[in-house]
Amino acid sequence: MGSTTTLAVARRYADAMAAKDFVTVVSLFADDIVWHQPGDHRLSGTYRGRDAANEAIGALMAASEGTLDVAITGEPMINDALAVFPVHFSAERDGAQMSMDGVDVLRVEGDKVAEVWLFSTAQQAEDATPGRPDRAPRR
Repeated sequence: MGSTTTLAVARRYADAMAAKDFVTVVSLFADDIVWHQPGDHRLSGTYRGRDAANEAIGALMAASEGTLDVAITGEPMINDALAVFPVHFSAERDGAQMSMDGVDVLRVEGDKVAEVWLFSTAQQAEDATPGRPDRAPRR
């Protein structure tokens, strides 16, 4: 698979995330996608399969009362099947705000996203944000 396909899939994913078009985001997922949600809260862990990854995104939106915003802040960097792009994400819940930079990493197989890793510049601050869900067992 060429980096051209990886770039096209990464751009579609990034555009859909930024637009909160989660129907398109999920349509880009491979059936057996692996979604790595960082942190030390009840939504942290590894989600396996399209339905589980979709539920993780839905839970993040619910936890942020629909305010989760992901903005792509730079061009994707492509290395064969891997795409990395800088992001800025923010959310608000019960008056508490969270706003920080991060990096999303995608592994693309064919024309689908096979794996996603999310990173933030201040994971401990994200975990400590008031209103964040409590800790829970990892998936």
